[in-house]
Amino acid sequence: MSDRAFARRVVAAMSLCAMLLLAFAAALAFAAVKPYPASITGKDMPVSGGTQYVRTGGKGPAVLLLHGFGDTGDMWQPLAEVLLKDHRVIIPDLRGMGLSSHPEGGYEKAAQARDLAAILDALHVDSVQLVTHDIGNMVGYALAAQYPQRVSRWVVMDAPLPGLGTWEKQLTNPKVWHFNFRGPDVERLVAGRERILLDRFYNELSANPAGIDEPTRVHYAQLYARPGAIHNALGGQFAAFATDAEENKALFAKGGKLPMPVLAIGGDHSYGAAMKPELESVADHVDGAVIANSGHWIMEEQPAEAVPVIVAFLAKGVHAD
Repeated sequence: MSDRAFARRVVAAMSLCAMLLLAFAAALAFAAVKPYPASITGKDMPVSGGTQYVRTGGKGPAVLLLHGFGDTGDMWQPLAEVLLKDHRVIIPDLRGMGLSSHPEGGYEKAAQARDLAAILDALHVDSVQLVTHDIGNMVGYALAAQYPQRVSRWVVMDAPLPGLGTWEKQLTNPKVWHFNFRGPDVERLVAGRERILLDRFYNELSANPAGIDEPTRVHYAQLYARPGAIHNALGGQFAAFATDAEENKALFAKGGKLPMPVLAIGGDHSYGAAMKPELESVADHVDGAVIANSGHWIMEEQPAEAVPVIVAFLAKGVHAD
């Protein structure tokens, strides 16, 4: 083999290696929880008894994105990146979760909604479109019920509301045993094993456990291993459900059904089409959507299918609300 032919083969081999490395890096970037673009910045904002970490960015109609348990505000990155083109996004970590502080009390969803209203005041935002998931739904309802003039549209994803709709029936579902899984001994058992606990949720509540990839699991396990995080989730957010149920009943009795348009989304392997009648019990104008091949973790399992559905519903409000 001539020196020239050998050199050509070396260059070709090096090019192939470089292409494989780039493909591997791209696969990792797609799989892992992606960072927000530089135009979205985060800061601690004062709330009752502590601080709440809030990401903001973009210009235009404001959209407030509320996550649930097993996630943080990081879950909304695929949606926020699209909304940034013509919206202002506001993405908090819920009380005691993610990068927010860890106060001992204040986990009633109505109280958290009042904190969010104060955050919106500080950001000089009068009205928002609301997108929520899981526990975020519960905080979202408390916000919409207490401040209906401040929520123009609501996208609610794959979880019921304490005290309303079919909540009492939901409590008999064996998959929600964790609602009462709390206390000092439980926290001792979970300490250092947060990944095991979260894997249970990702595996049992997804359409395909492989859809919640390893980088995502590592990312959230690290955040829920932060001091106080599991205590605030189990003994704060979950423990408040009984009080939330009574407060929601009182809010509904006082204000009746919500007036704003609502889009109720369910994964076809989770709440599915049942989300629409669930929300029709508390709102007058409800559309429904079902995301195929998805369990509870819609934004992790099927973001490419969910994002256009959400964006299209919010776009209607820019012209009509």
